[in-house]
Amino acid sequence: MYKLRRTMMYVPGNNPGMVKDAHIYGADSIMFDLEDSVSINEKDAARFLVYNALKSIDYEGVETVVRINGLDTPYGIEDLEAIVRAQPDVIRLPKTESAQDVIDVEVEIERIEKEAGIPLGKTKMMAAIEGALGVLNAQTIATASKRLMGIAIGAEDYVTNLKTTRSPGGIELLVARSQILLAARAAGIYALDTVYSDVNNEEGFKDEVKLIKQLGFDGKSVINPRQIGPVHEIYTPSKKEIDKSIRIIKAAADAKKKGSGVVSLDGKMVDKPILERAQRALMLAEAAGIIINEGGDQIA
Repeated sequence: MYKLRRTMMYVPGNNPGMVKDAHIYGADSIMFDLEDSVSINEKDAARFLVYNALKSIDYEGVETVVRINGLDTPYGIEDLEAIVRAQPDVIRLPKTESAQDVIDVEVEIERIEKEAGIPLGKTKMMAAIEGALGVLNAQTIATASKRLMGIAIGAEDYVTNLKTTRSPGGIELLVARSQILLAARAAGIYALDTVYSDVNNEEGFKDEVKLIKQLGFDGKSVINPRQIGPVHEIYTPSKKEIDKSIRIIKAAADAKKKGSGVVSLDGKMVDKPILERAQRALMLAEAAGIIINEGGDQIA
């Protein structure tokens, strides 16, 4: 079943206030970070805080994701031991370079689920690709585990690995974004874009969101609640798109009632891809609070 993941908001795992209130800002997913945003001397405290928050706070249906430290660090296994038992929706792997990185984490998750009496397979995974090797291996990473619900690009580490910097137009990310998106689509999983770190450059942020939406990404990672609204607005279909989608859905329903295998609208044939795009447009509209009644008409 399709789940909206237009926004995944980073929440530093060592910030009690943000950990407590992260769900109130309206992001589709919240990601508690135990990795880069947490200094070495705060790793244990952050893990303890996120564990207890997941066990005791009602996040009101908002998807919970935890980015752990890598298994190649002293903190990765300890993160998994605690966090899997706290039962977030998703564990996010940092700096994934190969399918084996995914498999190694899956083995530990399955062991902990068995020990804790958690249903096997309940804990989903997401892989962040942050370097050239990971981009080249994106296809095998995307298909490494049935637990994997998505892959994401981490731009800051990636551009550093490429010995360049991020530019306003993002040309240096085009190949990586395309490779990761293609791998996700081929595997039937989600593709999430990287953060935009200049929270004061709203126009630049909107331009980047428009770009990644056009490329086909399911959503974007955000680092500030102010960035959530613009992403959702850009991902919300226009009135023109909604009206056309409603007409396409109605035409398909009418054709089905008549027993016709051919759907046409305004003298043009409507094939399966067009119908699927119309269905997705209405789903995005409803997620944005636009009410469409049973007859398919937009009423609010």
